[in-house]
Amino acid sequence: MLKLIFSTFITIFLAELGDKTQIATMMLSANSKQKLVIFLGSSLALVCSSLVAVILGDTLSRIIPPQYIQKGAAIAFIAIGILLLFNKI
Repeated sequence: MLKLIFSTFITIFLAELGDKTQIATMMLSANSKQKLVIFLGSSLALVCSSLVAVILGDTLSRIIPPQYIQKGAAIAFIAIGILLLFNKI
């Protein structure tokens, strides 16, 4: 269980570095004197979006085999990467 927690933390932490959410949080923090409130709000948002992802992943895995979900996610990441590479996003 600890290994799964650690690998999930590392994966999500690295995925979130430099994304639009982090940039938006930095902007909000730069424009506010209430850094703790910004931290709590952005943390709660990440927790809620993670909850949605876990529930959706669990629900989809009952309908679609997990290996197809993993392949679909990989294709989506590649597609997003290509779109970013060519400034289409």
